[in-house]
Amino acid sequence: MSEPPHGLPRLPGAPGDGLPTAPEGQVDPDVRDGGGPAVTVVGVGTDGWNGLGPAARAALQDAEVLMGSARQLGLVPETGARRVTWPSPLLPALPGLLAAHRGRTVCVLASGDPLFFGIGSTLVRLLGAGRVRVIPHLSSLSLACARMGWAVQETEVVSLVGRPDELLHPAILPGRRVLVLCSARDAPARVAALLAARGYGRSEMTVLSDLGGPGESRSSGTAERWAASAAAHTASGSPDRPGQAGVLAAAAGSPRPRGPSPLRVIAVECRADPGVTPLPRVPGLPDDAFEHDGQLTKREVRAVTLSRLAPVPGELLWDVGAGAGSIAIEWMRSHPACRAIAVESRRERAERAARNAAALGVPGLEVVVGAAPAALAGLAVPDAVFVGGGATVPGLLDACWAALRPGGRLVVNAVTMESEAVVAAWYGRLGGDLVRLAVNRAAPVGGFTGWRAMMPVTVWSVVKPVTDPDMEPASDVEPEPDVEPASGGELSARPSGQADTTPAGRSGVPPQPGGRRK
Repeated sequence: MSEPPHGLPRLPGAPGDGLPTAPEGQVDPDVRDGGGPAVTVVGVGTDGWNGLGPAARAALQDAEVLMGSARQLGLVPETGARRVTWPSPLLPALPGLLAAHRGRTVCVLASGDPLFFGIGSTLVRLLGAGRVRVIPHLSSLSLACARMGWAVQETEVVSLVGRPDELLHPAILPGRRVLVLCSARDAPARVAALLAARGYGRSEMTVLSDLGGPGESRSSGTAERWAASAAAHTASGSPDRPGQAGVLAAAAGSPRPRGPSPLRVIAVECRADPGVTPLPRVPGLPDDAFEHDGQLTKREVRAVTLSRLAPVPGELLWDVGAGAGSIAIEWMRSHPACRAIAVESRRERAERAARNAAALGVPGLEVVVGAAPAALAGLAVPDAVFVGGGATVPGLLDACWAALRPGGRLVVNAVTMESEAVVAAWYGRLGGDLVRLAVNRAAPVGGFTGWRAMMPVTVWSVVKPVTDPDMEPASDVEPEPDVEPASGGELSARPSGQADTTPAGRSGVPPQPGGRRK
């Protein structure tokens, strides 16, 4: 299966192979722009040399320099090439390694398909596609689907190699087939525990180890049985680490495999327990899916707001005044490549937004603690900006509009007359789309049922033209006071120092600026 080179960091929530993107300027221009391939990347399976085709063998035999992890280098025989074992961490050293061997025939070993969560994608980003020749092997995806009899195009893949387990959450839906790539020995136990906690303990798990190699093995069982077996081993003080491929087999009375490899794929057939409500990826999750203190964009308004923000894979959202983080979270849930920064001034809300992000499968949400507009300085250029509160804060909308890339979308929600006045002024100057939403929900009235109205919300959305018109600030209205939590709200204009940023789901305090309604 494909794995990251030893010591190479991965970024949670990053698109593609999950490897950090290195600036092109880190590589010597002669290495990047010279003619012909600078590097040949050969995918190798656990069967080593015996599983390689003629082109892969010829590339290895012709190489003057052979690079790879110690495990990968051990899979092929000596050819006379100089062997370079990946340093740790790899990424900072990679441009220097390539430059040091410029002019020599360099071959890089990768596990399986080098472009499937592998080093191949990183090398293409560094050198350019024309300078990297890739000779792929069978990927762990193809091998696992072949063993399970699953159609590749109907199978979802989630990599937990160096990534948070919470990335699995969005894929857990009734009837879905998911392949989980992992390298930690306790990964099956952790995956089983996550499934059981979500109400999917009946899901069938099959752990496939050393796919394609002479020591290939498999163990199967339900997530709840696997989690219980792992917990029992932990409680008994067993020297075996819970979650090894043999744990469930032993519990079922089967012989325990010897020394399972950490290079495994977990095949999961998701089966919900009775009464479990699935959480779809379309916008408008139930309000109770989020932990919140009342500062939450309600699901009906949230669905309309996200339709105006129009998330596109790979784009970045600023969620200003994030509150519970619901807009940023649902933006990121729409596609794994969508990114978001949640800005919230109140630390306790920032921490809550981070917890929500992890629980709903987007632990890569970046949360910034600080009051906007000061907290917006230095953030990556957004493709879309949502202001859920604080439209009356002087300079906030100006800063958001100035930062937004041409062609990007700005969406502002207003719930008070003061914020509506600001929005109306901006609408009069820039145009766009202005909608007022009034939602009524059925509720008990004595022994009967009646309608209870939520506070109306005005939604203004506008696309920034490619050529931004010269414009004056739309308003200098004074910031308004906080509104009651139940009504949703406005961004409080509190001074702050340097903004604090923490990816959601990591240890440490998550971030948040001037927030209210989300």
